[in-house]
Amino acid sequence: MSNTDIWDVVVIGSGPGGYAAAFRASDLGKKVLLIDRDEKLGGVCLNRGCIPSKALLHIVKIVNETQHLSKVGVSFGDPKFDIEKIRIHKNKIISQLNGGISQLAKARKVSVLSGKASFATNSEVLVETKEGDEKIKFKNCIIASGSSSSMLPNVPQNHPSILTSKTALDLESVPKSLLIIGGGIIGLELGQVYSTLGSSVSVVEYMSSLVPGADDDITKPLIRKLKKQFKSIMLSSKVTNVDVGTEGEVKVSIEKNNETKEHTYEKVLIAVGRKPNTGLLQLENTDVEVNDKGFIIVDEYQKTSVNGIFAIGDIAGNPMLAHKATHEGKVAAEVCAGLPAAMDTKAIPSVVYTDPEIAWVGLTEKEAADKEIPYELGDFPWSASGKAMILNASQGKTKILFDPETKKVLGGAIVGPVAGDLISEVSLALEMGSDAEDLALTVHPHPTLGETVGAAAEVLEGTMTDLFSPLKRN
Repeated sequence: MSNTDIWDVVVIGSGPGGYAAAFRASDLGKKVLLIDRDEKLGGVCLNRGCIPSKALLHIVKIVNETQHLSKVGVSFGDPKFDIEKIRIHKNKIISQLNGGISQLAKARKVSVLSGKASFATNSEVLVETKEGDEKIKFKNCIIASGSSSSMLPNVPQNHPSILTSKTALDLESVPKSLLIIGGGIIGLELGQVYSTLGSSVSVVEYMSSLVPGADDDITKPLIRKLKKQFKSIMLSSKVTNVDVGTEGEVKVSIEKNNETKEHTYEKVLIAVGRKPNTGLLQLENTDVEVNDKGFIIVDEYQKTSVNGIFAIGDIAGNPMLAHKATHEGKVAAEVCAGLPAAMDTKAIPSVVYTDPEIAWVGLTEKEAADKEIPYELGDFPWSASGKAMILNASQGKTKILFDPETKKVLGGAIVGPVAGDLISEVSLALEMGSDAEDLALTVHPHPTLGETVGAAAEVLEGTMTDLFSPLKRN
């Protein structure tokens, strides 16, 4: 690769946002270079995050389903786990997807360079490769370098007894006891995986609730199940010290209500969130502005403070979600090509892929209360759904928030099987500016869980026949 080449678009990072940006820019006729530290394309999501964790969570859900079936007359016996075969299965999925991305890059004639990229100037990046350093000149650069696991200051790092989301997904072993520090999405998903595989799992969370971003009524069915699966759930609790003993056991001091107790675990998983990888980029060599949390500041076009430099995905701020990054990547690529594109963040869904799943999009009741936003609620309990009863999911719920005047969708939340799939209809309704009547008049197939979305709107409209609501009989 010649140092005199000037690339139309250089993309740093090959995660969901990075490769989407590179491929879209190439489709629009641009000369594109895709750079990643990892020789395997796909970023954290594919190699060490979204995909491997969902492969393992699928096993969790199957085990849970078989346990339910024993109550209705179908018995399979206790599950036996071959950790090595599970690991091979997970890695095979990753490898196939890695290969698919590489083939797409080749088909689009997107050049790929493996190495660590950092900025030399506002128009040049320096890439450290195995063969030596290369200086790359660009007209446009899209930063998609992602994020990494946050660590606690009082926790030993790089010790086999201290796990991150990355090392936990390696499945090197199944500890007899596991403490998860952090009751957010990553912590709960991995907690269910390890609990199903045989670990005695405990969770400690600094906040007063699990999955703080979701409404309490939506998290309630999940918490009810987790209390059966986990040894303990410690809320409003603070980890004050973590000490690894000479034999690898981990002693953890946990403070609650001004009282500190010491607990011992075989392993500890740190799941306290993620931090942007801005520190690797040497942005001090540019005029790119960063906020006090380390995120690169961008506008709705994904433009930074430097003309020709864009930022997308985790490094550009919350929410740190793969599907958000993908859409931002396409926006950035299209803006590079001179197209009228912009990012709209009002309809970005969040999903917790536990069993049961939790999903929400747009306005939550918590947010509405905090911001004093008026709303009306269409709330459909799955206890009135035949399909939910068949699936042993009658504790689920679908709720949608509507504008009191226009009846347009403001947001929605779902708890139950495939909530992550079901929330897409609510996202579409929010994106399209649909109202309660639009959803209520949409004919949903029966019996399905999808019809609970229309049913929630019918509750608001007063046309619901599967529930009795004397106050709404229009």
